[in-house]
Amino acid sequence: MWSSVAWAGRSFMPVAGSEVAEKLDSLYSFLLISSAISCVLLIGGMIYFAVKYRRKSANDKTAYITHNHFLEFLWSFIPFVLFMVVFAWGWWIYDESRDFPEDAFEVHVVGKQWAWEYLYKSGRQSVDLVVPQNRPVKLIMTSQDVLHSFFIPSMRVKQDVLPGRYTAIWFESKLAGEFNVFCTEYCGTKHSNMISMMKVLPEAEFEEWLANDPTKGMSLAEQGQNLLKLKGCVACHSSDGSRVIGPTFKGLWNAKREFADGSNALADANYIRESILNPNAKIVKTYPAGAMPTFQGQIKEAEITAIIEYFKSLK
Repeated sequence: MWSSVAWAGRSFMPVAGSEVAEKLDSLYSFLLISSAISCVLLIGGMIYFAVKYRRKSANDKTAYITHNHFLEFLWSFIPFVLFMVVFAWGWWIYDESRDFPEDAFEVHVVGKQWAWEYLYKSGRQSVDLVVPQNRPVKLIMTSQDVLHSFFIPSMRVKQDVLPGRYTAIWFESKLAGEFNVFCTEYCGTKHSNMISMMKVLPEAEFEEWLANDPTKGMSLAEQGQNLLKLKGCVACHSSDGSRVIGPTFKGLWNAKREFADGSNALADANYIRESILNPNAKIVKTYPAGAMPTFQGQIKEAEITAIIEYFKSLK
């Protein structure tokens, strides 16, 4: 299945395609080695003493054994130190894997029974995840039906993909080639067929691939702008900052929103999605409630993604 990347001498782990993957492998190796040593010391010691001090005759009696507080302290303290080392090591890797680079190349991923769809800001769509080599890539993911889980073994990244909200992961592949993508959450009868391919291309080849879109479609932001016109949203919302029936779209992205009930939130992807599908969930302060109808069932996930990209462009 690993079409163009060798296993690099590993016996049981996929090739490590990123620095985070190498760090995770080092932690996993440490766990295996320390567990093996512990097993030899504990189980081996138990077998040794059981054989050495076994009862050899009917007259043998067990000698009275007193407490050894130093040994009791050691067999509690040493595992505690090992556990804390593993915890700190794992937390450091996890924190790095969740710290998204600001300059990451963004790709939108939509999970559906039983396939993955990839959307690029240029407007290109693909059934394979095509990404540049040696460049951070951020995947912004959602599902249009049931719970899925996006997993790239070689990058050691896995994230649940949920209907009704957005989740994200990132990685930076140091290797060019093709890598498998799986769904690791049972999502129906054809769950095992939900396999995709990630193609990592050198930067120049990737830019060429991205530019040579056979569909020659509009960018996602342009598609989003066009959708707002088609759906009639521009009748109640402006894009230049002026006040009309509803809040303006200008400067919306990641801005702090204050609501009529006194609460507030950032206008991120999940907030925008909720505002489209359930507009009365959070009413912006000084604006009337119930003025906007719901678009639940009238708009696709890919269309919501395009609208969000348009909002990002309105600084």
